[in-house]
Amino acid sequence: MSFQPGDWVVHCSHGVGQIKNIEDRSFGDQSIPYYMVQIGDLTIWVPADENLDKRLRFPASQSEFQSLLHTLSSPPESLPTDRRQRNQHLLELLKDGSAETLCKVIRDLSAIRKHRTWSEYDRDLMRRLQKTLIGEWSFIFSITPQDAENELHKLLTPNAV
Repeated sequence: MSFQPGDWVVHCSHGVGQIKNIEDRSFGDQSIPYYMVQIGDLTIWVPADENLDKRLRFPASQSEFQSLLHTLSSPPESLPTDRRQRNQHLLELLKDGSAETLCKVIRDLSAIRKHRTWSEYDRDLMRRLQKTLIGEWSFIFSITPQDAENELHKLLTPNAV
């Protein structure tokens, strides 16, 4: 995957940002290009290595995102009840960096909260994942993050009035 300065991207942990520069950085005798990504007030440097496609991706199109939103209200997959096993399982799932996995994990974590309390890790992960999803959602549809968050809440709690 090749990005150019000016491209909008989604970082797997920090959300939507814009490529501002590409710079080669040398480590010993090896030179690796790095993408400078501006995400709000945060600037991160992402190496263009074999894991780039798991760290950065282009935002979904509106039609792709509409399909992803159906995932949020679809039946959840069960997660391990042991918090350590659940943490490991979720980390493994999220390694692919895809928007689909992001939606599935949000849906599944939301579902277990109906039956038990979240661990501190679950709560922090959910907060981070929702922030990423809401950022991409508001960017794609040019709506406020609050509107995206309200819609997300409606999809995760379909019986709410």
